[in-house]
Amino acid sequence: MSIITSAEAFLINIPVETIRTDSVQAFLKQETPFVRIKTSDGLEGTGYSYTIGTGGTAVLALLHDYLIPKLVGIDSKYVEKIWNEIYYSTRATETGAISSLAVAAIDTAIWDLKCKRGNQSLAVAAGGFRDRVPLYDTEGGWLHLTTGELVAGAKSAKDKGWPGVKLKVGKTNVHEDVERLEAVRATVGPSMHIMVDANTSLTLAEAKRRAKAFEPLDLFWFEEPMPADDVMAHAALAKSTTIPIAVGETMYSAMQFQQYLHQEAVGIVQVDVARVGGITPWLKVAHMAEAFNVKVCPHFLMEIHVSLTAAIPNGLYVEHIPQLRGITHTQMKIENGYAIAPTAPGLGIDWNFDAIEKLRVS
Repeated sequence: MSIITSAEAFLINIPVETIRTDSVQAFLKQETPFVRIKTSDGLEGTGYSYTIGTGGTAVLALLHDYLIPKLVGIDSKYVEKIWNEIYYSTRATETGAISSLAVAAIDTAIWDLKCKRGNQSLAVAAGGFRDRVPLYDTEGGWLHLTTGELVAGAKSAKDKGWPGVKLKVGKTNVHEDVERLEAVRATVGPSMHIMVDANTSLTLAEAKRRAKAFEPLDLFWFEEPMPADDVMAHAALAKSTTIPIAVGETMYSAMQFQQYLHQEAVGIVQVDVARVGGITPWLKVAHMAEAFNVKVCPHFLMEIHVSLTAAIPNGLYVEHIPQLRGITHTQMKIENGYAIAPTAPGLGIDWNFDAIEKLRVS
């Protein structure tokens, strides 16, 4: 048995590594709730989730007041049982960002324990399909950057052998977006994948108009054109354009993805392990997408998503946005345009707990 003997939750604030803006917000800081669990067989598991600047203390309060106290005395081997008991204990708030982020911090710690107990990497324990995944860059594509800076960022990614870049769209005038995209396409040529992301800023009418303007640029996907609550609008957009529609980062339950897939409203699934409630539901979404013959390209959190994307047959891309370098001893390994899945037992994130401790929110 591997009984949980103690569990703690705490919050840190990680400064952003670079200025990041899109059409609706700026990424000001990463609030990061952590959960650390110890078991009777001498193991320790560490899990986490995140916000990009608001809500972190609410997540921590839910963990402290309701969820962490339920863990002591449970056998940590029963991953699905723990997830269900913890998640459904939040019935009054269960489908939503705060609950999912809190449960994700626990679930990732439970999976860390599962992998360490089995002496397996996360990539193997979660499925074991491959050991590396193609990488695309977002860091050089933020909305505040000039066209020249976008071009330089895309060229740098291509020179490194990375097969894709993502650019933020949502300028006031569609022609501004098109001119920026045209400049990048002219620089990188036809073989490099260019993705665009509107961060939920558009109406259906405007999304259709922009998609039509973007089509000659041979884009790889059009991400989060509208608020994720509107499945019907995404289905209508998907039917009106040849550009695959990508959604998932602002969806907080597996059932939301089921609706998108059923209504053919999504061409690329971008499930986020923190926002969907952990690794346990992440894998359900990924396998559901596989049943619909849809690829998975998760949002953010590259340090954990490299392993999960490598674990599944329909994993397509990992997004390059480094944000944990200040609190880890080592970085995600990159070779010839591929992110390499860690092989160490556990989540594969080499935490620097001294650095983490200095960033604690009291």
